[in-house]
Amino acid sequence: MQKYLLILAVLISFGVDGQIRFGQKNTPTNDGVTINYSSPREYEIADIRVQGVQFLDNNALISLSGLRVGDKIKIPGDEISAAIKKLWKQGIIGNVSIEAEKIEGDKIWLIITLNERPRLTKYEFKGANKSQIAELKDKVDLVRGKILTDVVIKNTELSVKRYFEGKGYLNAEVKIKQQKDTLLANSVNIVILVEKNQKVKVKNINFYGDDNFTAAKLRSKLKNTGEKPRIGLPVDLMEKTLMVLNPKNLFYFLTHKKETSTRELKEYLGEQVNVNVFKSAKFVRSEFEEDKKGLITFYNSKGYRDAEIVTDSVYSIDRKYLNVDININPGNKYRFREIIWSGNYIYDDAFLDRVLGIEKGDVYDLELVNKKLNYNPTGADISSLYMDDGYLFFRVNPVEVSVSQDSIDLEMRLYEGPQATINEVTISGNDKTNDHVVLREIRTLPGEKFSRSELIRTQRELSQLGYFDPEQVNPVPKPNPADETVDIEWQLVERPNDQVELSGGWGGTFGFVGTLGLSFNNFSVKNIPHLEKWRPLPMGDGQKLSVRMQANGRRYQSYSMSFNEPWLGGRKPNNFGVNFSHSAQRSLNFENETIGKLQVSGATVSLGRRVTWPDDYFTVSNSFSYQKYTLQGSLTSFYGFSGDSHSLTFNNTLARNSVDNPMYPRTGSSLSLSASFTPPYSLWSKLDYENATSEDLYSFLEYHKWNMDFKYYLKLAGNLVLAPRAHFGMLGSYTDKVGVGPFERFQLGGDGLTGQNFLLGTDVIGLRGYENNVITPTDASGIKGGTMFTKFVMELRYPISLNPSATIYVLTFFEGGNNWNNLDDFNPYNLYRSAGLGVRIFMPAFGLLGLDWGYGLDPAPGSLEVSGPQFHFSIGQQIR
Repeated sequence: MQKYLLILAVLISFGVDGQIRFGQKNTPTNDGVTINYSSPREYEIADIRVQGVQFLDNNALISLSGLRVGDKIKIPGDEISAAIKKLWKQGIIGNVSIEAEKIEGDKIWLIITLNERPRLTKYEFKGANKSQIAELKDKVDLVRGKILTDVVIKNTELSVKRYFEGKGYLNAEVKIKQQKDTLLANSVNIVILVEKNQKVKVKNINFYGDDNFTAAKLRSKLKNTGEKPRIGLPVDLMEKTLMVLNPKNLFYFLTHKKETSTRELKEYLGEQVNVNVFKSAKFVRSEFEEDKKGLITFYNSKGYRDAEIVTDSVYSIDRKYLNVDININPGNKYRFREIIWSGNYIYDDAFLDRVLGIEKGDVYDLELVNKKLNYNPTGADISSLYMDDGYLFFRVNPVEVSVSQDSIDLEMRLYEGPQATINEVTISGNDKTNDHVVLREIRTLPGEKFSRSELIRTQRELSQLGYFDPEQVNPVPKPNPADETVDIEWQLVERPNDQVELSGGWGGTFGFVGTLGLSFNNFSVKNIPHLEKWRPLPMGDGQKLSVRMQANGRRYQSYSMSFNEPWLGGRKPNNFGVNFSHSAQRSLNFENETIGKLQVSGATVSLGRRVTWPDDYFTVSNSFSYQKYTLQGSLTSFYGFSGDSHSLTFNNTLARNSVDNPMYPRTGSSLSLSASFTPPYSLWSKLDYENATSEDLYSFLEYHKWNMDFKYYLKLAGNLVLAPRAHFGMLGSYTDKVGVGPFERFQLGGDGLTGQNFLLGTDVIGLRGYENNVITPTDASGIKGGTMFTKFVMELRYPISLNPSATIYVLTFFEGGNNWNNLDDFNPYNLYRSAGLGVRIFMPAFGLLGLDWGYGLDPAPGSLEVSGPQFHFSIGQQIR
């Protein structure tokens, strides 16, 4: 039977809404039935059929249309229009029409004709490099089999364009070309064509409407939007930087009071040196919007409470450059007048005023107020005052109660609430480390009052263990206001911490020296007999076991083994350690026969503990060491001694460590003072020292040795960290009758051999920019090695990756040091200086690897020319 048109097909194409078009007023059928569009008639649906689809289910499509057999519909009417809209909204149909296949009486047979949209087989980018393509694949929502709708095409185009705009390609052009897939029916491949064109950079940033601050000052507050550099680094910048980093000034900074040195260093390096020469000149709209907010924040911090950006204009100069104009209305400059406290019962107004530290007449800065109320890195804020005393539910809200002329009155509305008691402490994420290892470091214990400072301190202690990712040690307090308690969950993420050291180094006359070492940093002795607890080794109790071997054939061998238990007995943090070592170095002739030998064998037992005075960042450790030196043959000329020498030493070390992260510290400091003493044998010995041979004189070594190591970390901006260091060492004797012996002297220069002490019996200190051990004086008796050294270092560090599996940071340094024979020659300002660049890579399996390029600024001893460029490779964390 011939079909009669009921409703003209609604054609749907990209970007065009469906349309319903009606025929003439009266449309006769071949059966003589006339459809009168001006007089709707009701029909009962006798059947519905779908045609034109290949992959979609017919019954599902009929269900989606909302039409059912047996339904009564009016023609013309809303039911057919609604069915077409429902099918179209699914986004899987290219076009749709609903027709009458047959009409008999009041029954109608419908046919739904559809065209399916194509599906995506594959896609590719052209005009982008490999790294950009990898990033773009994460930006676009394209997967094989996806129905290719108008919206998908448009969103893909916008995503690609936004990506390149974020890279500075504001004129990037993106086109999407569809190609029919010849292998699969109703499928297409798409090619995303990218024409990046030139990057568009900011040529000038102009400020209008305010003369309170210079344009350069305001530009520095735009963190992400910068001008095209005109001259790059200022000509005098390096001179100024070196002037500040001069050892004399550095010595002042390190010895001056903390507040002054931090303020002066940050002011100079954070304002003058921070000229943003590395700031990108590309323009990104989203970053510019954030920068405008930061600009207003800066004005607010200077008292301009009502500051606003009246207009801003971004306009192109050409296809390569654009200008940015910002018109600012600063408004009036306000100051604090009265600060009123309300709701405070525990602390009086005068005490809270002192903690707040804001005086009447100070420049109005609401951001500063909020920091003083809620957050201060030193903990000297109102919230810390309350929360450290258990008031977890404490709240404070600053309210402007009066604004007149240039003054503002603030009311601090407090809700002190009840003290919260810690109810339950749980830990999660410690899959390998046993619970008791974590719990013994936690200071937030059940039954105690809540303390925010103890929460922060616990976070630091867990980060310092080395078993967990420091960036993901996360305390989660869960307050229970109903019963005035709080539960605390410590969320941890384990990281690999065992190390395999397989490396090589150049040991001067020894040539290549290979190293094999194993360090198990979370070992468990008690689990050794329990094979079922091995993961894959006995671990989880926080003990450390290290075994290390170095060798270069017969010339050099070194073996060592150490064990450390940080909580001896399991109840207190008493650190017990034991170490055994044996090393031998030989001089060989051309026939490979030994003509000189030095052997050093020793053992050390140590015991340390944490102390709570002057504060609980301090530790005290004591150790007893025994070393036996055996020196024969040609090597005696280096030490001025032959035979056996014994050393029995007592060492005491006082240390303070408050750094926030062991791998990449941003704040805190580390100080270590150590003193080593041998028994003063000369006080009771009957030896004739005036006529004694060197073998008798040094049979039992006697000396006292002092070392000081200081490190400080100052976060300048973001993760940019200034890391100054200072080191000092002195070796002395009890009496002139014996003098300083041939061993334990200092040698300076090079990479410090990173712990690979090929020159046995000496203390090796690195100094980049100079050859290894080149700064080593010789005393009147021919013994090589200094008895006093000093070294100052200034490093500027920036991280490339803080991922625990590979922590990477770059650095630039300026350092100086020297080595002297005696106290009379000591001069802390007479230093061998160097500057350079470096990179550090920490991988859990191999430890810390370093590569430095240093330029020696002074001639090395015995040379008339400056030391010049030197490369240094290091393995392990250097002490000095």
